[in-house]
Amino acid sequence: MFRKITKIGGFLILAAFVIATLAFTSLQYRNASCQNIQIDYESETVIRVDKDELIRLVTAADTKILGKRLDQINAELIEEAVKKHDVILEAEVYKVVTTTDSSSFKGVLGVKVKHRVPVVRIMSNSGSYYLDEFGGKIPISRNYTANVLVSTGTFDEKYAKEKLLPCVLHIENDEFWEAQIEQVHVENNGDVILTPLVGDHIIELGKLDNYEEKLRNMKAFYKKVLANDNWNKYKSVSLKYKNQVVAKRR
Repeated sequence: MFRKITKIGGFLILAAFVIATLAFTSLQYRNASCQNIQIDYESETVIRVDKDELIRLVTAADTKILGKRLDQINAELIEEAVKKHDVILEAEVYKVVTTTDSSSFKGVLGVKVKHRVPVVRIMSNSGSYYLDEFGGKIPISRNYTANVLVSTGTFDEKYAKEKLLPCVLHIENDEFWEAQIEQVHVENNGDVILTPLVGDHIIELGKLDNYEEKLRNMKAFYKKVLANDNWNKYKSVSLKYKNQVVAKRR
């Protein structure tokens, strides 16, 4: 009986020790302070904000973030501050606790960002910038460049987002046209001219109304006529008129 009581008492002491240790560890864990800011984004991103700049955005949102307890850091506030940058599409801020040795903990603030992906470079009389697929405006910078379709001419930002961008996305999402068109030019009267990579001709698209149908007709013309080694025989191909392809020879 005595040995049994002694055994039970040993278990109780061990359990109390484990509980006390876990409570102490949990307290240390909760009190871990932010010692580092870790930036994460895809390295293949064409246009991206420098990691040092992102850290500056974070520390500007919370000037006392380093050394502050993780549970006192407002992650949502920092996310909103980072997302205000023109190049950032999404931002996620999270907190991680790591061990520095067997008895101490270190807090790390993780910042994961997704950059905007440009689909067209706008060079109009109203300004020069990139647009992403959602119509987000990305400023030009000497720190990055993107090999995307170029659009020039006379138009404002509203036209670029509401009229031009859908046509550009249609071109970008079509394997044939993506490989063929390098520039979209908008004339003063609103007519659109496409400059292809192959051949010395231009494509007179006219107004952007029914551009899907016009491009279908042009693709058929390419397959029937220009594919037979006739790339350089034409000066221009007009799609201005409904269901018509009017080609002008040189």
